[in-house]
Amino acid sequence: MFMHLATQKLNPFDLLLLCATYLWCCSVAFSLTTDSEILISVKNSMNWNLSGWGSSSDHSPCNWSGITCDPQTLSVVAIDLSDFSISGEFPTGLCLIRTLLNLSLSDNYLNGTLTSRHLSPCSHLHVLNLSSNLFVGELPDLQHNFAELKVLDLSFNNFSGEIPASFGQFSSLKKLHLGANLLNGSIPSFLCNLSQLSVLQLGYNPFKPSPLPESIGNLSNLEILFLPYTNLIGEIPESIGKLVSLRNFDISNNFVTGKIPDTISQLRSIEQIELFNNQLYGGLPESLSKLSTLLRFDASQNNLTGILPEKIAAMKLESLNLNDNKLTGEIPEVLALNPNLVQLKLFNNSFKGKLPANLGRYSGLVEIDVSTNSFTGPLPPFLCHQNELQQLIAFNNRFSGRLPETYGECSSLSYVRLGNNELSGPVATNFWGLSKLKLLELSNNKLQGPILPNIAGARKLTQLAISGNNFSGELPTEICTLQELIKVDVSNNKLSGELPSCISQLKKLQTVELQENFFSGEIPRSVGSLIDAIDLNFSRNQFSGEIPPELTELPVLTYLNLAFNSLTGEIPAGLTKLQLNVFNVSYNRLYGRVPFGFSKDLYLSSLMGNPNLCSPDLHGLPPCPKPKPGAVFIIGVALIAVCFFFLVGASFRVYKTRSMNPRRKYNVTVFQPVGFDEKEIFSGLSEENLIGVGGSGQVYKVYLKTGQNQFVAVKRLLGPEPPSPETKSTFKSEVETLGQIRHANIVKLLMCCSGEEFRVLVYEYMENGSLGDVLHGEKGGSLLDWPRRFTVAVEVAQGLAYLHHDCVPAIVHRDVKSDNILLDSKMRPRVADFGLAKVLQKQVGDCDACTMSHLAGSYGYMAPEYAYKSKVTEKSDVYSYGVVLMELITGKRPNDPSFGENKDIVKWITEAILTSMDGIKCCESLHELTDARITYDRDQMEKVLNVAILCTSELPSNRPSMRTVVGMLIKDHKPLSPQRYSYH
Repeated sequence: MFMHLATQKLNPFDLLLLCATYLWCCSVAFSLTTDSEILISVKNSMNWNLSGWGSSSDHSPCNWSGITCDPQTLSVVAIDLSDFSISGEFPTGLCLIRTLLNLSLSDNYLNGTLTSRHLSPCSHLHVLNLSSNLFVGELPDLQHNFAELKVLDLSFNNFSGEIPASFGQFSSLKKLHLGANLLNGSIPSFLCNLSQLSVLQLGYNPFKPSPLPESIGNLSNLEILFLPYTNLIGEIPESIGKLVSLRNFDISNNFVTGKIPDTISQLRSIEQIELFNNQLYGGLPESLSKLSTLLRFDASQNNLTGILPEKIAAMKLESLNLNDNKLTGEIPEVLALNPNLVQLKLFNNSFKGKLPANLGRYSGLVEIDVSTNSFTGPLPPFLCHQNELQQLIAFNNRFSGRLPETYGECSSLSYVRLGNNELSGPVATNFWGLSKLKLLELSNNKLQGPILPNIAGARKLTQLAISGNNFSGELPTEICTLQELIKVDVSNNKLSGELPSCISQLKKLQTVELQENFFSGEIPRSVGSLIDAIDLNFSRNQFSGEIPPELTELPVLTYLNLAFNSLTGEIPAGLTKLQLNVFNVSYNRLYGRVPFGFSKDLYLSSLMGNPNLCSPDLHGLPPCPKPKPGAVFIIGVALIAVCFFFLVGASFRVYKTRSMNPRRKYNVTVFQPVGFDEKEIFSGLSEENLIGVGGSGQVYKVYLKTGQNQFVAVKRLLGPEPPSPETKSTFKSEVETLGQIRHANIVKLLMCCSGEEFRVLVYEYMENGSLGDVLHGEKGGSLLDWPRRFTVAVEVAQGLAYLHHDCVPAIVHRDVKSDNILLDSKMRPRVADFGLAKVLQKQVGDCDACTMSHLAGSYGYMAPEYAYKSKVTEKSDVYSYGVVLMELITGKRPNDPSFGENKDIVKWITEAILTSMDGIKCCESLHELTDARITYDRDQMEKVLNVAILCTSELPSNRPSMRTVVGMLIKDHKPLSPQRYSYH
């Protein structure tokens, strides 16, 4: 080309243009060469595996993965290596590319500290995104000129300390994301100087308790203010009304008090207001009705009083959540005219009157929960008019009349709870067979009619609870097709006929409640196939025939009630092999000798009403006929032999246990009603009864001949003998405190005995051992399916919440772990082993903690601060509980070798998941983390995993209280859901 041009005569303008073009080409080539060299240098120094970078076939970085170039100048303007699995310290070298405007390295494994030295070459950036990495230490103090910075995202890391003052000098900054870190300073008012700011996201940080700055009103361009879990106190400032551009206002899960200010009605652009789980009081201000753009309003879990104003009910909201307040009055009819209403939660208030008759008629209602109020009248017939309703919850009210026929056409319904009302009449024909129905609870109403065969259509049904009604007719055989059924409770009705033998097809069935009906015929032998059955109650019916011997093959059966029937025959001796917590066959027509295992006073009332039963040991039953003379001689010889061996064995046992029995005076303290004395306990402290040895003592399983308990667990504490005065004093005070505990999920301390040489604690015996044994031992984790594990999670949380919040003074367990959670005969949990428990005496000036003189706890469960500060608070137990939740999900021990060297379950799970605004997302799938032995339930497991992550936060103040944990588990708590939290 240039050869050709050289032969032409060029005018000065053309020559100038040609030179400029040549220089531009040279500049571009030089720039590309320089940029590619920088990128290759960074890649090599960081040892990153980035395919395509620096390949011989493509020297231009513009085609490399993660690189964006200006289409005209071809200079590198953006680098996005998000989710590339890169690691190491911050790659400062990338900022040497002077044309670079956007640097995003989020969702990786970058670590170490981040200082101004690292970032000083990056002052020309417009966007810096380092979210979801592993950075630690304080936030970098950016003293250099970052005048062009528009987006700074450092969220989801482990930064701590204060927000540097330099962050208030970014004059062009529009988006600041610092959420989900460990920032523990105060929320600084200088952030309110960032006049261009449209997004301020500081949520999920353990800031010092402080109010929302009054100067927040200066941020007139702010669109998203996201501050949940930031320890906000005080009132909502009046200046909030100046945020005329605000679309999302979230100060949930804090300690904000006072009334909702009227100035909130000036948020003319607002779409979402989240005020839940605070301490707000007063009424709902009518001025809220001025917010014509508002779509979602949640003021639940506060102390609001008064009524639901008609003007607020008339708003075009998609979601209205006012549950867990003290609201009263009736619901205005105008609420039903809202065409946008999708979610309505009014439960746990004191509302009364009728629900609006047209509710659901004009909107695609998906979820309604009005439970635990005082509503009356009929249920609204149009709730599922647009066939989108999934959850219908209205239990604990006074609704009356028939269940609307329209509900039978609601194919979208999956969850129904209408118990404890006054509903009457037959159930809509098609209602029984709704294909998506998972839970149907109609208990304690006045419903009548048969259970229809079309119930076979409800193939996903897991719980059928219709007790306390007037249902009649036979139990249809079609119920046997519901393979997902776990619980069937049809008790206290007027059902009749035989129990279908096909019930054996329900392999997941755990609970069958048939009591107080008119069932007849024989109990089918096929019930012996229900290998997961825990609770069988067939009492107060008209069953006849023999007790099926196949019942003896049910491995986890703990509750068997066959009382008040017409059963005949003998009691199968094999039933004594089961760990039955309840066994009742009273008032039947049974005959013969009572099996030896049931010939105890404990079972006498469960055997009464059978005139032809006999027992040589129970005085309330007739003695059995004496054997013939020949048989007497044989039995006599056998008894002499048995007595001989018994005496020899007893002598040997006395010799072995003499050192374990007290020889001096001792004190006995009884905490629960017992029918045995300490001497019977001492006689059982033998090696053959030893079932466990721990760090604080030896545990024995002692059989009792008297009292209400067949077995008790006895712990003989280790320690100095004789114990020091300080040890005795501490033991006495702590035992007396623990002896006052009365909670269903705390193991019962029955008595204690202490003397000069020994200290003994007597507990109720837990038949199924520890949760650790069941999850990790020979029993196999499959014995605990996911629904049972979830129940364990909730009930353990309730037990710990009782210790932390209901005991005065509070009690910190200090050694929460799966091995210290015991399971009774029904696999229900009890928190046990309080050998390390500490009464938390909070005094003026104390830092809400007790300092321990020595380290205690179990490796893998101890909170980080416990190891280096020896400071114990309730939050130490919360951390350990979070580890237990991870055990329940994964089926792995906290220090499983598969995690790799120097890695526990918390670190393993942390590295295996990615956090996003949608909540917890696994790198591949949540399914990969869960125990392969149990059925996968993504929604519930994801909720539990979210709670576990919060509980195991590194900083104690960032962990929820156990009371909050209980609320998150038992309610539909979905942190960081995409609709409710959209801050990016």
